[in-house]
Amino acid sequence: MKRLLTTLLLIAVTNQLSWGWGQTGHRAIGQLAQWHLSRAAEARITQILGPVDLAMASTWMDEIRSDSAYDYTNTWHWVTVPTGTSYNPEIQEPTGDAYEATQRIIAALKSDTLPLQQEQEYLKILVHLVGDLHQPLHIGKGDDRGGNDVRVRWMYEPDSSNLHRVWDSDMLNAKQLSYTELATHLNRYVTPELVSETQSVYMEQWLDEAVELRGAVYDVPDDKRLGYEYMYHNWPIVEQRLLLAGLRLASILNDIYG
Repeated sequence: MKRLLTTLLLIAVTNQLSWGWGQTGHRAIGQLAQWHLSRAAEARITQILGPVDLAMASTWMDEIRSDSAYDYTNTWHWVTVPTGTSYNPEIQEPTGDAYEATQRIIAALKSDTLPLQQEQEYLKILVHLVGDLHQPLHIGKGDDRGGNDVRVRWMYEPDSSNLHRVWDSDMLNAKQLSYTELATHLNRYVTPELVSETQSVYMEQWLDEAVELRGAVYDVPDDKRLGYEYMYHNWPIVEQRLLLAGLRLASILNDIYG
């Protein structure tokens, strides 16, 4: 029984460390990308994934954490960029990080030499990782586990939460939107100019954007209670990150398969 409780606790902690937008956020990103695929890219992705669209594929990387065969991907959900610095591969996890894994997977998919099963898995991982790299706290400072160590109280919930969870899911869940409702709302902000901009931004800039947002993300009151005021100020950031993730994912997939 003690072993079982310890195992369950470890699973809960691991899940809390790297969930990344939760299902609603990841699926909204996948849905946005699906809507902005070129015809050629959409046709090729359908050949690879079959009846699974990008929205449903987006959470696969979280689901495989229940399978020890994929333990090597555990550290791929985040990247460490201390404030005032740029990406440094020497301080990352030896098993890989979100930035490095994303670049490597894009190169592998572009090679067009992967067996079908590996291409299916890499494609689903890519959809997830682009989402994770747009959640500000998945680009961690290196001293608080991406906000997991910043304990807060969310709304009127009796149990404590943490800053990472607030950004992963608490704010999204408070809106009570389905992923399709959220994606439809965000898609109304899309313009040809915005689509063009997403095609000209390099991945290194994604990390810089997250670092620049830290002032707002970590602006927590002394009593550690976060509620409507915190969400009022930060919800536009959540919308922006989800929208950019969806459009940038579409741009990457159009480049690979279009």
